[in-house]
Amino acid sequence: MRGIVVVGNGMAGSRLVSEVRARDKKARVTVFGAEERAPYNRVLLSNVLAGTTRADQVRLHGPSWYDDHNVTVHLGTEVVAIDRETRCVITADGGRTPFSVLVLATGSEPIVPAVPGAERAIAFRTMDDCERILAAANAARRAVVIGGGLLGVEAARGLAGRGLPVTLLHLKGHLMDRQLDHEAGQVLGDTLEGLGVEIMTGVTVTGITDGKVELTTGHVEADLVVAACGVRPVTALALDAGLHVERGIVVDDEMRTDDPAIFAIGECAQHDGQVYGLVAPCWEQAAIVADLITGADARARYRGSRLVTRLKAKSVELAAMGETHLTDADAEIVRFTHRRGGTYRKLVIRDGRLVGAILVGDPATVGTLTQLYDRGGPLPADRSGLLFPGLAGAAPVSPSPVRMPDAAQVCRCNNVTKGQIRACWEAGARDVAAVAAATRATTGCGSCAETVGGIVEWLCEQEGASA
Repeated sequence: MRGIVVVGNGMAGSRLVSEVRARDKKARVTVFGAEERAPYNRVLLSNVLAGTTRADQVRLHGPSWYDDHNVTVHLGTEVVAIDRETRCVITADGGRTPFSVLVLATGSEPIVPAVPGAERAIAFRTMDDCERILAAANAARRAVVIGGGLLGVEAARGLAGRGLPVTLLHLKGHLMDRQLDHEAGQVLGDTLEGLGVEIMTGVTVTGITDGKVELTTGHVEADLVVAACGVRPVTALALDAGLHVERGIVVDDEMRTDDPAIFAIGECAQHDGQVYGLVAPCWEQAAIVADLITGADARARYRGSRLVTRLKAKSVELAAMGETHLTDADAEIVRFTHRRGGTYRKLVIRDGRLVGAILVGDPATVGTLTQLYDRGGPLPADRSGLLFPGLAGAAPVSPSPVRMPDAAQVCRCNNVTKGQIRACWEAGARDVAAVAAATRATTGCGSCAETVGGIVEWLCEQEGASA
């Protein structure tokens, strides 16, 4: 009997399955996951590495979820081919599973430097990788992380948090160069160095030997090497099946490939020339496809996502959104830097609208600036109120629940507003765990947990005051 088949059980695939089941209790659903584990929140692996979160705390589904929701799951089972003529997927053991609808959520794979000794490095991508790194860290004297993007910064901070001396190597001139400008990258580097991470930028790795990472300019000693050099979409399955593949699997606004029975979502999908590597777009795409394949909303369409990159680790917080690399010649730039205090704030404004922002350090204005960026609303004439909400006469930019409108987005990953949190609180969800269960707020990158807690606390106080 044919039904919905999902290939990939990571953050995109597992969310799709739960979205489908929320809309249709009877649809036949089968999911294949190459990993032997139940799905988990990959975004929070850096917290597991740092020791602030246990592995069991990042699970997306409990062990009994699939049986409870009548979903057939094949863990540790690789799909190796798609037979489009007979509408079947073929697994490594030769098994064939028919489908009426196929959703590819194959995700991405880590890029490892193509240098001699690369096999000595441990990629930082999966829970298995995380466990290998932790096991090696127990006996290591010094670690090197290759790659100063978001994942590399998180890995370096996590290892340093365990007391291990860490050197972070980055090819470009400053950390997180895709999201941050040079000055912001320097402030981030200063912050990490203050936490025990040695930063080396503008360096090229030429090889990895026993106890050393070789550079064009010398070497760095290390008995643990972590590769965090980026990822590439996993597209071989689609390519072998004759689907249109560029950088990712090309899809339209329905997330449909050039075969109308096959969809693609998450990090393997390319929509309008863009491949998204953040959780919020993946989950938005999953909801769109669930609407379409269950018939819940035949008009559902994906129009792309406005990206906000968040890093929230102990003593390291930043957010970057939109067009962060524009100069004064291209847009109005409002900026404040305090390197010693680890603070950098930059607004990029065009035609009176916020088109980009970088915030390193104090995150007080992140929520409001994200809303302004998402909605494209007009900005106050006095820009200082956007960077310094506490200034006398400044425009009211406050995360306080009292001033926050119900339409304000609190959890970006799951598109949860203050009004939705209020509604589920009024329905009986009286703590953060209950709100998370009802709305999924806090279950993505986790950066909204403090705000959600503040709203719940404020609602409880309001109830007590009116009693």
